[in-house]
Amino acid sequence: MAGSLVRQGTIMWCDLVTRRVSVIVLLMTVVGCRVFGYDYPFQDPSLSWEVRVDDLVGRLTIEEIQEQMARGGAGPSGGPAPAIPRLGIGPYSWNTECLRGDVDAGNATSFPQAIGLAASFSRQLVYDIAEATSVEVRGKFRYYTVNKQYGDHRGLSCFSPVINIVRDPRWGRNQETYGEDPYLSGVMAASFVTGLQGPHYRYIRASAGCKHFAAYDGPENIPSSRLSFDAIVAERDLRTTYLPAFRACVKAGSRSIMCSYNSVNGVPACANEYILNEVLRKQWNFTGYVVSDEGAIENVIWTHFYKPNHVEAVAACVKAGCNLELSGNDRNSVYTSIVTAIKEHKLDESLVRERAKPLFYTRMRLGEFDPLTMNPYASIDMTSIQGAAHRQLSLDAAMKSFVLLKNTGGFLPFKTSGFDNIAVLGPMADNIKQLFGDYSATVMPQYVTSPLAGLQKLATNIAYTPGCNDNKCSKYSSAEVRQAVRNSQVVFVCVGTGQVVESEGNDRQDIQLPGQQQKLVQDAVQYSDAPVVVLVFSAGPVNITWAMESSKVLAILQCFFPAQETGQALIRVLTADSANSVPAARLPYTWPRYSTEVGKMTDYTMHGRTYRYSQTDPLFPFGYGLSYTTFNYTSLTYPAVIQAGQNLTGSIVVHNTGQYDADEVVQVYISWENATVVTPRLQLVDFHRVFIPSAKMVQVNFTVTAEAMAVWVDSSRGWVIEPGKMDLYVGGQQPNQTTSADSNVLHGTFQIKSSVSLGVY
Repeated sequence: MAGSLVRQGTIMWCDLVTRRVSVIVLLMTVVGCRVFGYDYPFQDPSLSWEVRVDDLVGRLTIEEIQEQMARGGAGPSGGPAPAIPRLGIGPYSWNTECLRGDVDAGNATSFPQAIGLAASFSRQLVYDIAEATSVEVRGKFRYYTVNKQYGDHRGLSCFSPVINIVRDPRWGRNQETYGEDPYLSGVMAASFVTGLQGPHYRYIRASAGCKHFAAYDGPENIPSSRLSFDAIVAERDLRTTYLPAFRACVKAGSRSIMCSYNSVNGVPACANEYILNEVLRKQWNFTGYVVSDEGAIENVIWTHFYKPNHVEAVAACVKAGCNLELSGNDRNSVYTSIVTAIKEHKLDESLVRERAKPLFYTRMRLGEFDPLTMNPYASIDMTSIQGAAHRQLSLDAAMKSFVLLKNTGGFLPFKTSGFDNIAVLGPMADNIKQLFGDYSATVMPQYVTSPLAGLQKLATNIAYTPGCNDNKCSKYSSAEVRQAVRNSQVVFVCVGTGQVVESEGNDRQDIQLPGQQQKLVQDAVQYSDAPVVVLVFSAGPVNITWAMESSKVLAILQCFFPAQETGQALIRVLTADSANSVPAARLPYTWPRYSTEVGKMTDYTMHGRTYRYSQTDPLFPFGYGLSYTTFNYTSLTYPAVIQAGQNLTGSIVVHNTGQYDADEVVQVYISWENATVVTPRLQLVDFHRVFIPSAKMVQVNFTVTAEAMAVWVDSSRGWVIEPGKMDLYVGGQQPNQTTSADSNVLHGTFQIKSSVSLGVY
């Protein structure tokens, strides 16, 4: 009774051909042919995911599996994964980017760059943006599928979020990350994953893919190429800095991890069995799929010289645990040698079939093989794209991402928008493209407002000049600046970088303002008696020490790359027209004064890097940011003694002692007084962004988890909670800064009794 039986219009499956189906399915078919409305068991939603995946993969030829694993994208040759008509399986596009909006898939809502979202210190904001992004991705997927359009950026599997660590301000991809702290990055990553994938018990709205695994934190091109770079990382740094955010992603349920371009301790990441198999799958119990970065598998041969040919490379990468190749638009990609590797006994067919299963499991969870009526996400259309709710979310996100770095004498907010004359200067004032940053959604022009457009609402007359020929500012006109600032009551200087200066594949040589932008700021001060406001649009820190020290520069805002609502957000923050527009963002990285304070980008030791290990006095510390109001912390309560393995819970009361209703970011840190191994000097362990009306107070509860107290001992004992004394710091404006706001930090200690091993993870 091989094949299908058709009886009275109902398709029955009763397949006893030799296929790789599960024992459960075989028993069912032996007992008697159950009647289903499906051709094959993998189409039957009443069966378990495992049974269905086993049945589907068991029906594929090894040649079909090869094509499925070799076509992760990109371009017309590298993807999509082809259809399998004999089984009723359609094409599938794996290559979709969703960092903060649906990228390169037509008009979509663009949200602020990830580094700005990290500055918000808001879990909920990141969740909301991921949710909105996935709704737009799902709506477009429906449209593309109905119209049988497949290819790059038309699927449901996102290569997002980026959770590498900011460890060097010059790295071109700092903008895509959530900053320098592994805990903050992990919390934001988990919020993104859950927001993107959705809360449904059965289906995933869009699947997340955390990248780039692992130790891919610069360089891009200076002083060496990311395509051949070998990150030499001590096990302690790997476990305590470079890996924790990825583990948070896995715990949040991310369906995918992307292996990176670089090597880790001599082995290319996509062929690295230690990180992909030992750590990711065995220690963290990851059950999803690993996809290569674009061209990373080819680089195993051509730039790392780790394997001599396609057959050897595919054997190494599949064995290590890479399920899907994202090739560089190569019809003959490395994974098209899977069948040859099996024939030459370099790979076992059984292993290859196992590597294919997570791909089809993910597609099943996305609802591909179930009736559309079962999947609530299948009905999502494109009406939400640039809808009022998503545009408002983009505006709110931009306002929540601005960090107020300087505000002499409470110069901001402006009490009036009725200036007669203002000057707006700088290459970022009306440079729409450079305001978005890398991996932005494509936005129709009518939805975009520049800084210049926003600032026009402040005055009757505006004198504008970019001063520079472009962001690199290789050509500069001092005369134009002198003319523009005449008779101005306020001068706004819009400086920064943009993708032309820092981006994927594009590191900075130093942290100086590009070209002659520093001269632009100095001329604005020299040629006018009016107060100067500096607006910085960059991902990483730039040298604004001169502006910080100038008595005529009264305010500085770090705006990052705010995307489509830049101008609207800016005018609202400058005038504080609502509680949402009072600055409350905090720096997600340490801001050095000068380039000389930055070490070698190729040195992956964490010694002297980030607030966790540095002893230097930066211009602005991690967690820094001012407000238009003031806060005072009192009544810190928590247990003085806990047993190892217990969480510590406590509370604190925060008073808004200023004139404005506003958000405050409560930051909780710990340090170890007598650890037996090297530990961070301070470690963020909890944070909460809370709204507090003027003259009111709120109690904020916090938790220091047992895991947060553990220290990495060695590769055999792993993480251990040691007995001893711990310091606890709760408040605003941390860690232990010289540059600070009008706030306070409360300090206490607690004792851990006994010791507990948490194992290796």
